[in-house]
Amino acid sequence: MLKIQTENFSLEQIWQSGQCFRMTQTENGGREAEIMYEIIAGQRYLEAVSSDKECIFYCSKEEFEGFWKGYFDLESNYGNYISQINPRDAYLCKAAQTGWGIRILRQDLWETIVSFLISQQNTIVRIRRCISNICHQYGEKGIGGQGRLYYGFPKPEVLAKLQEDELMACNLGYRSKYVVRAARSVVSGELDLEGIKKMPYRKAKEELLKLFGVGEKVADCVCLFGLHHLEAFPVDTHIRQALEKHYKKGFPKTRYKGMQGVMQQYIFYYELHGIKG
Repeated sequence: MLKIQTENFSLEQIWQSGQCFRMTQTENGGREAEIMYEIIAGQRYLEAVSSDKECIFYCSKEEFEGFWKGYFDLESNYGNYISQINPRDAYLCKAAQTGWGIRILRQDLWETIVSFLISQQNTIVRIRRCISNICHQYGEKGIGGQGRLYYGFPKPEVLAKLQEDELMACNLGYRSKYVVRAARSVVSGELDLEGIKKMPYRKAKEELLKLFGVGEKVADCVCLFGLHHLEAFPVDTHIRQALEKHYKKGFPKTRYKGMQGVMQQYIFYYELHGIKG
């Protein structure tokens, strides 16, 4: 167990932010807080709880330092991002105030590609269920805290062997062929994941757009949540509606250069969960 002091960090808000789909609210099982979160990232498992100023990670210090600190982007100052918001932009100020605890996670690139291929024309609840289904069916078993059984994320080598419609049994629908073809692209070397990780934002997005089923929004989501390119600004229905209502001349991306994706998350979270008059 590791207890750390935190600022601008909320597991609940990250869970509801639509950037990752393998966080689960669960009973505390006798732990110290009422609400606990199970987080599965790739093949790793974590249990954690957070309050306004403190977070408890149920893992070793070595595992926290070696992986989870980076995963949650805990070394970045999100208070600094918020402080740079134009004080005359009442909407964005309110959005950031509402989503004060969101951070842009540093997720596995392959898992992020699959997650956002599945996300198309889908709800967060259904995306979580689809990903849980494919993990249970094709992921490797692991034992987490308190002896809990969990499943790692399926490797591309496993999914590449499937028929294009085989993941329909996991409720992916037409997205099944997107995921299987993406896996085949990785296995064949057509899509070089390690190479993409080294590319700047625009070049990485260009490469991702070559994948079957990947459009502008999905490519930007992968760039933001899987490659940590904070200049990516994914536009879905919620963001488009917010831009049309509050930024008729376009979102001022130049002002927020290098942090546009952070602002996008505040807007997205606010549109989904904020109390708006």
